[in-house]
Amino acid sequence: MKRQIQSLVFSIFAAACLAAPPVALAQAWPTKQPIKLIAVFPPGGSVDQVARLLAQPLSVQLGQSVIVENKGGASGSIGAAAVAAAPPDGYTFAVVFDTHGVNPSLIPGLPFDSKKDLTPVLLIGTGAMVLATQTESNFKTFADVVAAAKLKSGANYGSIGSGSLGHLAMALLAKSGGMEFQHIPYKGGGPLMNDALAGHVPLAIGSVFLVKPHIDSKRVRALAVTTSARSPHLPGVPTMAESGFAGFDAPAWWAVLAPAKTPPEILKRMNEELNKILRQPDVAKRLDAQGIDVVAGSSDAARVFIERQMDVWGKVVKDNNIKAD
Repeated sequence: MKRQIQSLVFSIFAAACLAAPPVALAQAWPTKQPIKLIAVFPPGGSVDQVARLLAQPLSVQLGQSVIVENKGGASGSIGAAAVAAAPPDGYTFAVVFDTHGVNPSLIPGLPFDSKKDLTPVLLIGTGAMVLATQTESNFKTFADVVAAAKLKSGANYGSIGSGSLGHLAMALLAKSGGMEFQHIPYKGGGPLMNDALAGHVPLAIGSVFLVKPHIDSKRVRALAVTTSARSPHLPGVPTMAESGFAGFDAPAWWAVLAPAKTPPEILKRMNEELNKILRQPDVAKRLDAQGIDVVAGSSDAARVFIERQMDVWGKVVKDNNIKAD
């Protein structure tokens, strides 16, 4: 499976490189052609929804069509490879998820360097993940989970897949607390929550967007969130950091990237326009509905954040010998 992923990503990257002619910077970007936002996951997920949320106001502000193109697969690395190989002319950008920070260590042999071949434009926002259990479960608090995980039998939990941020967060938690968790990977959020609701998996970790509707319906109980501060969407739910694991912070995140060597003036303009969009109340409200807390800010701040995520999760993958599905 790993070889198939490597081969597929490499083939797309190579084809894009061959198709990309040398490009001179247009004098009046972006008048040359429509801009593509490559959503690196299939339609329907949070990456796709965020890309489409940005596209319409970006088109209005730039006076140019903005097209969302889904290029999913291999945890977002296929879409990222296509953008890394695209001409650095300001007409192709990627909208990525937190898997972008994990893929360099999780998928050996990527045909692009995540730090050198792509440049951050903006960190859109972050969001908490929630550790939850069915309401009739014996786990009443996060302390109950910790106690169970310190027993020889450990505790079972499900995530949206091997190498997902939820999986890595729980692996980091286990290491930091001398605990034992058995991971049950699912093929996405739907199957995970179906089993969590039925009590087939005792614990589930997923995004606020995925879990909160079931918390609201009182079918699952939230035990803790993974961010260093409490989630504004779940203010009554404690953080893992305040529950005995000081400094613990594992946020989900979304960002916009460009091919490396994209002219600085284009990156600056794109960053400014995206910041304007994220300050619009209706946009912030729609992101909030997905459990995303707007961050925005400079390209440099985005780079620092993303590279730190790569370093942190790369170590967790290595220390725990985590493999992709």
